[in-house]
Amino acid sequence: MSNNLLRGTFVLTLGTYLSRILGMIYLIPFAAMVGTDGGTLFQTGYAQYTIFLSIATAGFPAAVSKFVSKYNAIGDYKTSRKMFKAGIMVMFVTGLIAFILLYVLAPTLAHSALAEKEISNITVDDAVLVIRMVSLALIVVPLMSLIRGFFQGHGSMGPTAVSQVIEQLVRIVFLLVATYLVLNVFNGGLVLAVGYATFAAFVGAIGGLLILFVYWVKRKHTLLAMQENRVTSRNIPLGKMFREVFTYAGPFVFVGLAIPIYNYIDTNTFNRAMIDAGYKDITVEMFSVLLLYVPKLVMIPVSLATAFGLTLIPSVTESFTKNNRELLHKQIDQTLQIIMLVTLPAVIGLSVLAGPAYSIFYHGVSEEIGKEILMWYSPVALLFSLFTVNAAILQGINKQKLAVISLVLGIIVKLALNSTLIQMYQGVGSILATAAGYLLSLIYGFAMIKKHTGYSFKLLIKRSVLMVMMCIFMGLVLSVVQSILAIFVQYQDGLVQSAIVAGIAIVIGGASYLYLAYRTHLLEKVLGNRLNRFLPKSRAKG
Repeated sequence: MSNNLLRGTFVLTLGTYLSRILGMIYLIPFAAMVGTDGGTLFQTGYAQYTIFLSIATAGFPAAVSKFVSKYNAIGDYKTSRKMFKAGIMVMFVTGLIAFILLYVLAPTLAHSALAEKEISNITVDDAVLVIRMVSLALIVVPLMSLIRGFFQGHGSMGPTAVSQVIEQLVRIVFLLVATYLVLNVFNGGLVLAVGYATFAAFVGAIGGLLILFVYWVKRKHTLLAMQENRVTSRNIPLGKMFREVFTYAGPFVFVGLAIPIYNYIDTNTFNRAMIDAGYKDITVEMFSVLLLYVPKLVMIPVSLATAFGLTLIPSVTESFTKNNRELLHKQIDQTLQIIMLVTLPAVIGLSVLAGPAYSIFYHGVSEEIGKEILMWYSPVALLFSLFTVNAAILQGINKQKLAVISLVLGIIVKLALNSTLIQMYQGVGSILATAAGYLLSLIYGFAMIKKHTGYSFKLLIKRSVLMVMMCIFMGLVLSVVQSILAIFVQYQDGLVQSAIVAGIAIVIGGASYLYLAYRTHLLEKVLGNRLNRFLPKSRAKG
């Protein structure tokens, strides 16, 4: 059973990673075709869709997964089937309502995002078209998410992983082909091209749903849900079932909404603040770089923390439930230290190499703005990572409400500071407001973890200081290497040149960091037995 669980977790994590990597890579050709105006239109539509999707699902699929798993474990398959059937209807209705609301409210939402009737050749009508085209996906995606949750509730992660990858592949192929054809074959214009690019979310969802249907047909006779009850069914009323599910759903919906809410705040305040401050001529260009192109790069280090968060909750819950404080503290300590060990050098390196890193993906698309935004945004990825793990720990010790309070406090700070800081520092101001929000969330969250678990941060702080010192040295190495390479290769000249500069600098800088971590015994102290197999025997014994 343990091996099945590990295999399932690996398959699901792999599927999620592949999906995210694909979701990052497609922006390279897409940005080249639509530029910053197209990127702004795309983000304007997608930001609205993401929020409405989160509201429509409300953490329900993940909660149903937990519900199904619980009742299957005690042999009450009839109850889990009953929840699944009711959940399908709920997701269809909420998805349909979300679609109708988004479609009807599109003019209001478009005007809120753009702040004026027209900026940089983008009109409110253009944004309305894009929002309405992406809104169709709301009819399908909630249903697909629930079916994935049902499979996961049976410990079957393959259908979710495969459908995620296929959904992303279908979406990306349709998006890129449609954008190219509209722009270069049918001469349909930028707005229509971006409209079809957002409509790709609906097409991709159909692809993912078909994959799930195929799995269902293949496994309908062997799924645990098809077995006869091993116990007498509890015949729980639907109302009581839904109340139980929604108690599970709360933390999923709030914590999962963190990054989308922050992005949504920017989507609806950035242009207005920039125009009020007199930066109307650059607001569209900076909007697309800040909210669409750069975040895809910054999310690379965050993926590690997300994976840790998913695997951490069950372990922390078990240790907390058994009141094994020593093991609980060790789990928290090691997880946070690994996040710092891996994510900190990644974000510092990305910040120092912001120029060539941005150019590799978006050569020729507002490179100067992109370089500055990426340089400032990269360190914030560490806060994203720590917040994800922080929230996971709070959920693991059964303090879900505190995780929600932590998020709300951060959002309040973001709302309070955003417009003022944007008017003062443009795109960097938005990043500073985001950083301030996450910092407050982390301070509150860690204070609550200390209060309810007795965890001491002394060792984490001590080793983090050492990591910071090593990262400063690594940053200097990267800067020197980049300066030397600039004598021979200018990364601004093209994608290949950018890849050469970034590749050489990463190898040398990364090697310097690993060497210091090895010589100071930090790798052994943080990774423990995991590292012994890779070290020389004499070193491992020491």
